[in-house]
Amino acid sequence: MQTDCSPADDAADRQYDQSNDRYVFHHDTESSALVTTTIVHALASVTDIDVSQGEFSLYDSVDPDALNRLFRSTADGSERSGGHVAFTAVEHTVYVYANGDVIIHPPTETDPGVEQPRPHPNSQQR
Repeated sequence: MQTDCSPADDAADRQYDQSNDRYVFHHDTESSALVTTTIVHALASVTDIDVSQGEFSLYDSVDPDALNRLFRSTADGSERSGGHVAFTAVEHTVYVYANGDVIIHPPTETDPGVEQPRPHPNSQQR
């Protein structure tokens, strides 16, 4: 499935998929950066929150250490091949996939207390 995404002005790695009302980021699984670092920067980009000022902590939504363990390489050094985690942070629904995709959906106009399940937006592996 192809989506129309355009790079954002303030974040080279952020794309907004207007047809699905979501922001698309990608964590480089081969870099030394942790997936939680990518998530925090992605949320800061989308919400205009200054994480350096303590306006937001990922700990308020999910255990960052557990999230990093879930998405790091296996004990034998191979990359994770599947799976995802979803959680809500600063009223945005965040999906993190083993292939490095980080998808952020802004709050909806419907009942904000009910999270609607969303399938992976792209079945292609990167």
